[in-house]
Amino acid sequence: MSTTNEPLVSELGKFRRPEFWQVFMRCAQVASLIDVAFFFLFHALGSPILAWFNVVSVAIYIVVYYASKNRRKKIAVSLIWLEVIVHAALGVALIGWGSGFHYYLFMFIPAIFLSTSFKPALVALAVLFACLIGLDLMSWFIEPIEPINAFALKIVHMFNMSVVFFMFSYLSFYYLTTARRAQKKLNIMATTDPLTELYNRRHMNDLVDRAIQHSTNNNQVIGIILIDIDHFKKINDLYGHKVGDDVLIKVSEILKKEVRKQDLISRWGGEEFLITLPNSSLVDTQLSAERIREAFVNYNWLNEVGIDVSPTITAGISELKHTENLDSAIARADRALYKGKEGGRNRVES
Repeated sequence: MSTTNEPLVSELGKFRRPEFWQVFMRCAQVASLIDVAFFFLFHALGSPILAWFNVVSVAIYIVVYYASKNRRKKIAVSLIWLEVIVHAALGVALIGWGSGFHYYLFMFIPAIFLSTSFKPALVALAVLFACLIGLDLMSWFIEPIEPINAFALKIVHMFNMSVVFFMFSYLSFYYLTTARRAQKKLNIMATTDPLTELYNRRHMNDLVDRAIQHSTNNNQVIGIILIDIDHFKKINDLYGHKVGDDVLIKVSEILKKEVRKQDLISRWGGEEFLITLPNSSLVDTQLSAERIREAFVNYNWLNEVGIDVSPTITAGISELKHTENLDSAIARADRALYKGKEGGRNRVES
């Protein structure tokens, strides 16, 4: 079922998602370890200013870690922006553009669009681009303050490029996984009833349309069971809607247990449920409906719900032939259902 991009972007943009904060904290830990490695590397390469700045960077990432742990978004994000931009600028100023410190700025691009709305993202992107251009221009007119030899510069460049590559790969994998999880959640929300987790009415219609096509191709019939919980309004009136919701949930569990794997169940509306049984004659459908009705009679509602509500069900059944549509078959099942209601309830009628 198709969905618009807006809910997906909204789902992805929830900065307070626990998974997002975990990734944020993990990135702070990784960045701290990288800065520790940089401390020893730049001492060995003869760039003490850059070496000791990594000690400051480690301290910043420790604060970022605990700010993320406590869900302090502004502090965490501001410190990361500050550390990366200053570190990149210092690296370019001290040992040159060829060091590759500017690569770290590119990691902000996907994070910007997935953690804020469109207009602020454009502003942040403009700031990021200005920083990149500024660093590039600086390297044109200012000679490195603490230049290192060409071979050492290549080592630093390769190290920075490798770190950015693997961190970008990790973040991309996280974003992709988050997008898929969000899309799956949206699909579930669009196709199921949130209370009972059964198919909703709209999706049930889509599924039955496919089943009708299959049955037509194979010259089969489809059994229809329309179920209504007897005196459900009394349950809500006597015990409250919380108990009523618990009953609906247990009803869905019973139905799932009593039908075949290929049968389709939906919450059709309120306390009504629709079951379609592919390749099931009217006789077979009658037997299935009776089995479901007996399951309700024998169910221990006191243990499961906490109150002996003991609801019964009335079911109307029909047979959907491959020459008709779902509405006409449901209409017959609905007439049979009301016939069962008038006949005393707790029964199956055709």
